[in-house]
Amino acid sequence: MAKYSSFVTAATTHLPLAVVLTALLLVAVPKAHGARAFFVFGDSLVDNGNNNYLITDARADSPPYGIDYPTHRPTGRFSNGFNIPDLISQKLGAEPTLPYLSPELTGDKLLVGANFASAGIGILNDTGIQFASIIRIGQQLENFQEYQSKVSALIGPDQTQRLVNQALVLITLGGNDYVNNYFFAPVTARRLQYTIPQFTKYIISEYRKILMNLYNLGARRVLVTGSGPLGCVPSQLALAAANGECANEPQQAAALYNPQLVQMIQSLNQELGSDYFVAVNAMLMQNDFISNPQAFGFITSKVACCGQGPYNGVGVCNPTSNLCDDREIYVFWDPFHPTERANKIIVETIYSGSEKYMHPMNLSTIVALDSMI
Repeated sequence: MAKYSSFVTAATTHLPLAVVLTALLLVAVPKAHGARAFFVFGDSLVDNGNNNYLITDARADSPPYGIDYPTHRPTGRFSNGFNIPDLISQKLGAEPTLPYLSPELTGDKLLVGANFASAGIGILNDTGIQFASIIRIGQQLENFQEYQSKVSALIGPDQTQRLVNQALVLITLGGNDYVNNYFFAPVTARRLQYTIPQFTKYIISEYRKILMNLYNLGARRVLVTGSGPLGCVPSQLALAAANGECANEPQQAAALYNPQLVQMIQSLNQELGSDYFVAVNAMLMQNDFISNPQAFGFITSKVACCGQGPYNGVGVCNPTSNLCDDREIYVFWDPFHPTERANKIIVETIYSGSEKYMHPMNLSTIVALDSMI
């Protein structure tokens, strides 16, 4: 655990005073009084149960999912326990958000925020078509509009606008556009249409439109995550890797996607005149413990805790899968998703990581700035 702590310290930085003062002058976000709302958009990395209410194969509602969750029952999270939004809420001392489709999301619970994410979706509408009924990003944004109407009926339009403007937003997209679209089969429509660099440029341009739509719906503090190291997940090792090495093409895609996402966000913030969007370089964060798992107390970053076949990377985690005894020492929970402990490292870096990982600022800086306005 000492080595894990040293990573967090190494990843932490304090922004220079001039940067902080500049940000104070530029950031036009009203001060949040009390706990701020939290909104989540994206795919299975952040879905906390919306797909439980849908007719789709992209679900995590059966054991052993949730084995380390407080209830020890599956919740719809693609994790052995808590996922990234849960851990961010905990870090901020806030209640966890409920899935937007949950019947429990009524009354005052609406003021906590909502999780609109849906496993299987991507930036593009043709991503995840094999999963049938999933909530694509356009529909997630429409649900956000509907949410605002519900809250407006509860507290009035002015207070609703204030709640949304002051909220923290997390959006996670892009990985499925490669894994469940471009690379889904040896020959796909998108492969025939684009080279990897061309496809990356295309989805970045489409992501920009999504972020602008989010801004137009009132979001002003948005954490935008890139993809992880796509070629290093157990599913890719089982499918395409030789001798346990990360699969080349998916890694190439992730290496192009993440820096271009940072550049796009810089451009978007410049156009809007403030740092409304923060780039989360998930690939660099995960590369640290994938390339040297022992430094973080893991025994492997290649074999999933739950799965079957080579690297436990074939198919999906299910009640008949191989299951490791100690989830704390595995980077990957299933063939695609990190364990709760790996997610904790990611969230710690989101909160206090240097500009290498968080651009232009980390979450602790956001919290500090907003408390001063």
